[in-house]
Amino acid sequence: MSRIVLDEERCKGCLLCTVVCPKNILRQSARMNAQGYKVAECAPELAEECTGCTACAQMCPDLAIVVWRTVKAKEASR
Repeated sequence: MSRIVLDEERCKGCLLCTVVCPKNILRQSARMNAQGYKVAECAPELAEECTGCTACAQMCPDLAIVVWRTVKAKEASR
């Protein structure tokens, strides 16, 4: 399972990450950071659907997103 880690203090709430997520697991949170921006969050009920594509992290202008990919076990081909 891949996962997304958002640095809420770096996020300015532009929500560009929500637009590019192919699984639509990112959304605007009700929480605000110290600068007064409503931050993005990964919907807890959808977090397991993350494919680790990194589209959100690549789109984020503030480098507020880190994507951790799960290493898939190699299939025994022999």
